[in-house]
Amino acid sequence: MVVQNSADAGDMRAGVQLEPFLHQVGGHMSVMKYDEHTVCKPLISREQRFYESLPLAMKQFTPQYKGTITVHLWKDSTGHLSLVANPVKESREPFKVSTESAAMAIWQTLQQTTGSSGSACALAQWPHAQLARSPKESPAKALLRSETHLNAPASSLVEDTNGNQVERKSFNPWGLHCHQAHLTRLCSEYPENKRHRFLLLENVVSQYTHPCVLDLKMGTRQHGDDASEEKKARHMRKCAQSTSACLGVRICGMQVYQTDKKYFLCKDKYYGRKLSVEGFRQALYQFLHNGSHLRRELLEPILQQLRALLSVIRSQSSYRFYSSSLLIIYDGQEPPERAPGSPHPQEAPQAAHGSSPSGLTKVDVRMIDFAHTTYKGSWNEHTTYDGPDPGYIFGLENLIRILQDIQEGE
Repeated sequence: MVVQNSADAGDMRAGVQLEPFLHQVGGHMSVMKYDEHTVCKPLISREQRFYESLPLAMKQFTPQYKGTITVHLWKDSTGHLSLVANPVKESREPFKVSTESAAMAIWQTLQQTTGSSGSACALAQWPHAQLARSPKESPAKALLRSETHLNAPASSLVEDTNGNQVERKSFNPWGLHCHQAHLTRLCSEYPENKRHRFLLLENVVSQYTHPCVLDLKMGTRQHGDDASEEKKARHMRKCAQSTSACLGVRICGMQVYQTDKKYFLCKDKYYGRKLSVEGFRQALYQFLHNGSHLRRELLEPILQQLRALLSVIRSQSSYRFYSSSLLIIYDGQEPPERAPGSPHPQEAPQAAHGSSPSGLTKVDVRMIDFAHTTYKGSWNEHTTYDGPDPGYIFGLENLIRILQDIQEGE
């Protein structure tokens, strides 16, 4: 959405109004939607340098890096607060809220529920349960019309850490939770005209109709070399009390499309921290289950990519991917069944929608979040390590083993 910002007299700027990214399932830093194929997040220098010096072998397993932008807070005449990115092509069009943008419609509805449209910091008091409120039309219906390729009825079911169904929403609430916290922090800690730098990255779910996303925190250690003693102890405690210690991987969040009821089942990091080894295995099974059957055709392409990633990680000497995540993504919209006598996807001139060129169902495996990644030659490194990352390799090996067990029906 292009806006023209005239907040300062005589200072006309064209900008892109950033939208909450409604398919963020984990992490604590807000991810924003820049355009259909691009997301952005607050710039951290170490992460930027990682993307700019990324080993060629790792590029297929990370989002494409698209550069940086400048972002500032912007408040419209009604007090709605948003983030605007500069620079873009100039636009002389007056700013209007687009009815095409369901994400922004939801966000502005939420701001209205605070009761103080002029106070950005009132965002901090939002009850989590208010996220689905709307004056006339539910956000679900607005969302279904346009946001991120959700072309068929879809909502989400949120469960607490004990698996109890607590809320029904039109979207995964985690992204808006992070967005709320980020805006609150910006408006309380910085002047409104402060410019912030953001990274531009590929939107890795843009090609999926109903993106099912699993966010896995990888490795046996989550704190960076620069962590304080207090933060180090906190992260070590989380690892010791979760599957990070015994498996080298834990669930940080997920959404999985349930075709029978047409909603996303959502889990957050608090759910993931409580899982036992068996609970982790069951959660992986649930991620691959659409409410009526297990999507067995997903297992081989996921395993192929994980094995390829394992080979790449083993070849990256000195790299330590502390606190990074691994996304596994597939489409909850199953491809149409082949008609009898039709060519197999491998024989067809072009693979059917939902298939990769190899004929396997399309999936994505992507590494994200490199704010604490260190490697030989990285700026201001505290420690230089030898060999590949043993904790990450341990996590990948266990993940592959558990998925193989599911594939073999164990």
